[in-house]
Amino acid sequence: MKKVDRQIKRSAVHEDVEMRPHYDFSNGRRGEFFEQYWEGTNTVRLDADVHAVFGDSRAVNEALRTLIRVAGKPPRARSHRSKTR
Repeated sequence: MKKVDRQIKRSAVHEDVEMRPHYDFSNGRRGEFFEQYWEGTNTVRLDADVHAVFGDSRAVNEALRTLIRVAGKPPRARSHRSKTR
């Protein structure tokens, strides 16, 4: 089965599904949190061996900051992500 065929079949399964009555988006505002999401999302996936050493984001950030100081690298200016992603 080709990848395209799977995508078509998967989307066809959901065509007949209606929104459940207990979901109420009548007061929702499109894009309300878009800017916050765009500015604050920077997920990095750690390999298992690295995760075993650094159990949380604080430990990873501390180690990376130490490496930056030792390497003598100046901090880069923070830029927005490309909109092509």
